[in-house]
Amino acid sequence: MGRREPRRDEEREELDERVIDITRVAKVVKGGRRFAFRAVVVVGDNKGQVGIGIGKARGVPDAIRKASERARRNMHPVSLSGTTIPHEVLGKRGGAKVLLKPASPGTGVIAGGGVRAVLEAAGVRDILSKSQGSPNILNVAHATLEALDQLIDAHELAKMRDKNPAELQPFWLRGKRREGQA
Repeated sequence: MGRREPRRDEEREELDERVIDITRVAKVVKGGRRFAFRAVVVVGDNKGQVGIGIGKARGVPDAIRKASERARRNMHPVSLSGTTIPHEVLGKRGGAKVLLKPASPGTGVIAGGGVRAVLEAAGVRDILSKSQGSPNILNVAHATLEALDQLIDAHELAKMRDKNPAELQPFWLRGKRREGQA
């Protein structure tokens, strides 16, 4: 049993954990209000896995710990094309909409708030984004995760369409392949 714990520590060290929101919430009870804290945490391995967790507790550290554990359990794989995403996608959650567009290498993460945290934890390095509708950070983060879940790898899409995967690559990758072949 002593051997398993160091592996968990190593696993925790390699995961990127970001607290994106801490909110005070109240529950009305007979004697008045009971205050607690809700924490939203994004966890990713920077290699195509990301998850969001929500934790509530009377103290902030406990809420963050709970949210982190839930985020680790809820990690999803994300299809990446190098340092960006394979195609444009729109994610919706509640009143929030998040549009994600692939970008050429060197662009960076053009995003703000919850969108940036989710994308960087997933391992996306070059992307353009636009958050529309509700600015609620929890819904924006969930909309980003939903958009990432909709992504289809270029090779899978090529098989579905009976095309060459090179035809479905972003234009900046297509040009490099032609130069290398010539």
